[in-house]
Amino acid sequence: MAKDVEVGGEFQAKDYHDPPPAPLVDGEELTKWSFYRAVIAEFIATLLFLYITVLTVIGYKSQVDPDKGSDECGGVGILGIAWAFGGMIFILVYCTAGISGGHINPAVTFGLFLARKVSLVRAIFYMTAQCLGAICGCGLVKAFQKSYYNKYGGGANSLADGYSTGTGLAAEIIGTFVLVYTVFSATDPKRNARDSHIPVLAPLPIGFAVFMVHLATIPITGTGINPARSFGAAVIYNQDKPWDDHWIFWVGPFIGAAIAAIYHQFILRAAAVKALGSFRSSSAM
Repeated sequence: MAKDVEVGGEFQAKDYHDPPPAPLVDGEELTKWSFYRAVIAEFIATLLFLYITVLTVIGYKSQVDPDKGSDECGGVGILGIAWAFGGMIFILVYCTAGISGGHINPAVTFGLFLARKVSLVRAIFYMTAQCLGAICGCGLVKAFQKSYYNKYGGGANSLADGYSTGTGLAAEIIGTFVLVYTVFSATDPKRNARDSHIPVLAPLPIGFAVFMVHLATIPITGTGINPARSFGAAVIYNQDKPWDDHWIFWVGPFIGAAIAAIYHQFILRAAAVKALGSFRSSSAM
């Protein structure tokens, strides 16, 4: 809750109280159409995300294929791939934020669950819908362009040659931290109460975070930072290399999301200090 406080005829800073945490288990959600509508929105958004981005990756590899006499400097390049991922997140978060919150990523859902922004029931349903959507999105790409899909790796994530497992894991942890930290900051209700334009602009910094992380980590892991994206591509491509490295694209993003949630909630927002202060105040009464 936020409101302007008028003192001496002038408006001062807004008063704000944090909304209550989401219940750990909320069975009532399962009886509401709005819940299932949100789950469907997450499924469709992740499907579209994987369809467009994997097509972009495969198209780029086709354009620079030396066997076809293509120019190695041709195609959209890493910059174009990064724009595809960041741009699609911007579009899809904008479209679905008012329905499901626009997670489109199990790591984002996990971070928001740890911060008690969503219930356990919603988190499980969201993650399931996101993974199924990713599988269907990659399946569509393979159905339309099977020969290209198989030849150019299906957009599957794997650790690049020359990089250690630790380097790949660190890249996924830090990359996901940047993304989830941006999500928390862009959707912070306290900030929204102070700056009314923030909800409109929220998809923009989130999309830019995805774009920037891709620029940094495509050469290392192909950039996961989204377990559903990595899982869907691995399931449909189904080759040994992506599966051998697959654990990195779950463990890394979940650790990064957890660190971002802890950092934002307990350090920047000082949730623990506020809770201790409330406890001391009630004890003194």
